[in-house]
Amino acid sequence: MTNQIDLEAEIQRLLTEHDRVAEQGITVHRRDNVVVLGGEVESVQRRDEICRQIGSHFPEIEITCDIGITRAQAPSEVEEIS
Repeated sequence: MTNQIDLEAEIQRLLTEHDRVAEQGITVHRRDNVVVLGGEVESVQRRDEICRQIGSHFPEIEITCDIGITRAQAPSEVEEIS
């Protein structure tokens, strides 16, 4: 099995170079036997595609997708603060 640094570098390379992903703002960290993807993207579909691509390229690795969704447009309703 590849070592931790090589694995993280391979995943990072896939994140930036794969034509369906091409995402530079995602971080890759290893916690015990789990690889955690972090950062923010503009949609749930984008996050799901990133996680699917990484999972399919590295099926032997447990992947946790901790990628948040940024709000790309103004809110459609008023937020009440109490």
